[in-house]
Amino acid sequence: MKSVVLILIVFGVGACMSYRELPVEYDYSFKGRFHKYNTYDFFSVNEFQGDDTLNIRSSIEQHMKFLGYKRKKNKPDLYLNYAIYKDSLKFRGYNQPDINVWSKRRDSDLEYDKLNFDLRNGTLLIQVFDRKMNSSIWQGYATDTYQKVDFYDYQQVRNAVKSILNKYQFFADGFLEEQMKKSDNNN
Repeated sequence: MKSVVLILIVFGVGACMSYRELPVEYDYSFKGRFHKYNTYDFFSVNEFQGDDTLNIRSSIEQHMKFLGYKRKKNKPDLYLNYAIYKDSLKFRGYNQPDINVWSKRRDSDLEYDKLNFDLRNGTLLIQVFDRKMNSSIWQGYATDTYQKVDFYDYQQVRNAVKSILNKYQFFADGFLEEQMKKSDNNN
């Protein structure tokens, strides 16, 4: 019995250690309606990029499902896009208040404070677009400035995607209420 417990402890610690959050940056639109979305799909352009992006798509799908979003092919609330930039990249970002602090006030009159980044090789970018507004509402990115990411290694890709999407912390509209009802019905 002791050996079974020891194996479970070792496995549990190993699982926890396999995920190490990377430092990431993210930007968002002050016009985003983050608490009003519940469906998503991917831009179809990524379907032609090759097998290495399947890990990214799968990891994104897992995270969106965790947040309660449902994938919908016809007129979803959100479109998601992701890209791997293997070369250096000059990129524009923004210095903004933390998205969780901003979302409590919903101040849409703030000015965008532009920042220019010179990103090194190996940048993973994930973008979220509002279909009705026809514009980007959120983007997060990790780059090898912080840690080299091997985009062919499933665990490293999953780690990078998880690190980026942990900054997008908005549950699907109505998801938490639905989970509470299910919990109440089971009790």
